[in-house]
Amino acid sequence: MSKIVLVTGASRGIGLEAAKHFSKEGYKVIGTSRGEFNLGELIGDDSAISVQLDLMSRESIKNLFADLKSEDLLPSVLVNNAGITKDQLFLRMKDEDWDDVIETNLNGLFRVTKAFIKPMVKNKFGRIINISSVAGLMGNSGQVNYSSSKSAMVGFSRSLAKELGSRNITSNVVAPGFIETDMTTFLNDDEKVEVSKNIPMKRFGSVQDVAKCIVFLASDEANYITGQTISVDGGLFMY
Repeated sequence: MSKIVLVTGASRGIGLEAAKHFSKEGYKVIGTSRGEFNLGELIGDDSAISVQLDLMSRESIKNLFADLKSEDLLPSVLVNNAGITKDQLFLRMKDEDWDDVIETNLNGLFRVTKAFIKPMVKNKFGRIINISSVAGLMGNSGQVNYSSSKSAMVGFSRSLAKELGSRNITSNVVAPGFIETDMTTFLNDDEKVEVSKNIPMKRFGSVQDVAKCIVFLASDEANYITGQTISVDGGLFMY
């Protein structure tokens, strides 16, 4: 089976680090982002492919599928990582704050997976890895929209695992906790210390911690793991 991976939201943070790790494992890496970027330069792999993709646009996703199919580059591994936040207390949350987050994080997940699942079914092989968040498991003040979208991702992944397991397609979730990325830069040092008090390992995680878990779930070593949610959070949330 060809080692081709599609990573959405690959221009920075967890997505970028996952792309880098997949490249080191010999994968042909295709990364997407809403804006222009050069994935090859970012991960040091001239063969990497950068694609501008709008998760809100079915046409954009349809065109990506057609382009990759014409180049015989349909992925056997799909990492649904792209997502946005529009944080606000629920009583102050605007309709568009809710709509945009659900449209991107949840409906975008549906559109991308729907587009690329049929070749996996035909080939009787596939790895779907959806990047949720500890906020989707335990909730978080000011993130009703984001937490809802990430929680729904878990149900999506488990249901897909039950439907596609007989086709040798696994569907799993990685739920990062507090990770040192752009999404946690709004916290100052004192706030990070306070948050860390609730983490058994007493520190934030790194993008490498999450990327290694993602690559593991795509590997042969994880071929009997499906329908699972793995929290990479230093023990913040246990269930």
